[in-house]
Amino acid sequence: MAMLRLDKYLADMGLGTRTEVKQFIKKGQVLVNEEIVKKPEYKVSAVEDEIVCCGKKVGYTEFEYIMLNKPQGVVSATQDERDKTVLDLITEHDRKDLFPVGRLDKDTEGLLLLTNDGKLAHELLSPKKHVPKTYFVIVDGVVTKEDVDLFAEGFQVDAELFSKPAQLKILEAKEQSEVYLTITEGKFHQVKRMFQSVNKPVLYLKRVQMGRLKLDETLKLGQYRQLTEEELALLR
Repeated sequence: MAMLRLDKYLADMGLGTRTEVKQFIKKGQVLVNEEIVKKPEYKVSAVEDEIVCCGKKVGYTEFEYIMLNKPQGVVSATQDERDKTVLDLITEHDRKDLFPVGRLDKDTEGLLLLTNDGKLAHELLSPKKHVPKTYFVIVDGVVTKEDVDLFAEGFQVDAELFSKPAQLKILEAKEQSEVYLTITEGKFHQVKRMFQSVNKPVLYLKRVQMGRLKLDETLKLGQYRQLTEEELALLR
């Protein structure tokens, strides 16, 4: 791994913004291999050097994996001139290299992974991998066994989209039906288009699972946490 500026190292690990960690450094509150270093630009090795900030040893993690329970009204982007982005919700990190793995529509809630691991993101998003994604959906209308069979076969959704076989599980079939839908694609507005094609508009949409990774239901909307080693193993 390449050498890093000391201020970047500390900011990446959530010790504060670049401006804040520079103050720690200039005040002599940062030690590198038991020696006080007062230069923010000082280069350190994440592998070989021992870094202590304000009396706390700070290890470096090259890759970050964050589970977010995305709320409505937030866009799945790294920056946007009009709307708040999912990265704006990640307030305890100053890493500039995080990005959302795939996207959820602005009005869709639920599981979103943020990382700086491009290789894993590519594996999860590659059409060749057919990584399943499961959504909890409330639709306007009674979902029927005919809908289940149609979705299972794959069908022409509209002029531009042919849906591959998908698993539709009915939880409650009434005027506003509740279902789980599992798809292996990620086409533009796909879930909404699929239900619209059978005249059952989507009223509420929440992603609850990606691959074998399930949304932590204890996370409130807008909350996030690091993935556990076990969860990361499920993704890989």
